[in-house]
Amino acid sequence: RVGREGPTTARAAMRAAAARSAAAPAVAITRRGGTPSTSRRELRPVRAVSESGSTFVLDDSALRTSKLIYAASPGLGHFRPGHPESDARVPAILDALFDANLTPTLRPGELALLDGFRPATAEQVMTVHTKNYVKGLDVLARMRAPLDIDAAPTYLTKDSYHEALNGVGAALALVDAVVASSKARENETGSDKNAAAGFGLCRPPGHHALPRGAMGFCLFGTVAAAAKHAQQQHGLQKVLIFDFDVHHGNGTNDIFRADKDVLFISAHEDGSFPGTGKASDVGDDAGKGATINVPLPPGSGDAAALAVLDDIVIPAAVRFQPDLILISAGYDAHWMDPLAGLHYKTGTFHRLSVKLKELADELCGGKIVFLLEGGYDLVGLGEGVSDSFRALLGDKSGETCGKIDGLVDADFEKVRKVLAQAKATHQL
Repeated sequence: RVGREGPTTARAAMRAAAARSAAAPAVAITRRGGTPSTSRRELRPVRAVSESGSTFVLDDSALRTSKLIYAASPGLGHFRPGHPESDARVPAILDALFDANLTPTLRPGELALLDGFRPATAEQVMTVHTKNYVKGLDVLARMRAPLDIDAAPTYLTKDSYHEALNGVGAALALVDAVVASSKARENETGSDKNAAAGFGLCRPPGHHALPRGAMGFCLFGTVAAAAKHAQQQHGLQKVLIFDFDVHHGNGTNDIFRADKDVLFISAHEDGSFPGTGKASDVGDDAGKGATINVPLPPGSGDAAALAVLDDIVIPAAVRFQPDLILISAGYDAHWMDPLAGLHYKTGTFHRLSVKLKELADELCGGKIVFLLEGGYDLVGLGEGVSDSFRALLGDKSGETCGKIDGLVDADFEKVRKVLAQAKATHQL
């Protein structure tokens, strides 16, 4: 069928199928002014309903055999021309996945698209944000949009509130699906018993959103809401959140600042927006020690990213023994990205994702969900997410270049000092 109709039509069909994933509102992924793409029956799986309130579409076979389950909430109604957090981000990822042959059609039994999930409710978002903020954002979107609501600028359109609910809904449904895949494999043995990984192509991003307000392109704390959902609906009390976005996840940090049951680890570029995430911030009260911040020097590069995982994340996770691992997956640390400069390569995201899935397999039966945060160079974003998909499917990295001209990593001795401080502070 691809050969007969051509790759452009097939790519459009894949993007349209992903756009259908959000149950309300249903939108086709097209550039504005274009014609909505025609859907294909072959990309729409059998409908099923989870027991925890979020509808999703996956058949029993997909739950038993898939290595990776993904959902797309492209947020096409949340856009501003010229803004880096644009409506082109998720379509760019879907195009890159298509070009890499990483589609459910070409990887049947391994890769599954989660379809038909419900938007999150206001009450579900209120598990991590105040009622006044959530209700107020709804009113602002309906009555005053379009407008900027902070200096980043974080913008708001008339559809932004509902698009943000769709993004959170995708994250909650992925948690449900990963848990369901774990239950479907209870009678398996060895590595076959491990749950499928989940990946949410959701926007707007969420890790800067504060309990009482929006910040840094983020409206609702997607990964935070997913953690609360896992705790409240599935009894997965101990949740590890690792944030590898180039910017500190200050919103997630603050939401769980005093929560001993959520271990939050952030590896970010020191001195970048929003200026938080110092190593001395370890949480408060009952949650003291459950926040680990690793501010990396600019230009730290691939070796630093892997050292953070080996020296900080893995030993902290082994000590914590999580029931679920959530990843704030930001791809703005890619060397192509215009907003920061940690110099990660495309293959860095493959290597991180391999190790993180191995960690989940060892500690919590494979239950891990990646949720998109930043990533503003569309080529780097598509390459990075595609390489994470490859890692989670058990494929080799698609990185083709070795040394990149002009790309020089920081002195690793500076990185070593940062890691030593974190290890000493948290007794790792």
